[in-house]
Amino acid sequence: MSDLANLTQTLEDAFKKVFTNYMNSWHMNETKAEKALGDRLAAENFNNVVWYLMVMIGMFSFIIVAILVSTVKSKRREHSDDPYHRYIEEDWTAKLKNQILIMENPMAN
Repeated sequence: MSDLANLTQTLEDAFKKVFTNYMNSWHMNETKAEKALGDRLAAENFNNVVWYLMVMIGMFSFIIVAILVSTVKSKRREHSDDPYHRYIEEDWTAKLKNQILIMENPMAN
């Protein structure tokens, strides 16, 4: 079993060496003009990516803020003069007053 593991390790090292040599020789065959063009394209692509990300993050932020503002506005309108919410508020305040009176006068019951 150890011979198989050593063979696997040897093949892996050989493959890495061949692949590394191939990639290094491939880059050495580039002319200066090709290298300059590749660097320029890489820089332009990076600039486009930055602009794309800025636009996407801006749109996402705008949507989130719009949802937040509309939710806050709808909650304000919901609690303004709605009779149902006024009834709940009056009911809770009445129950709270009753509980306070019961707690203050435990002998009254």
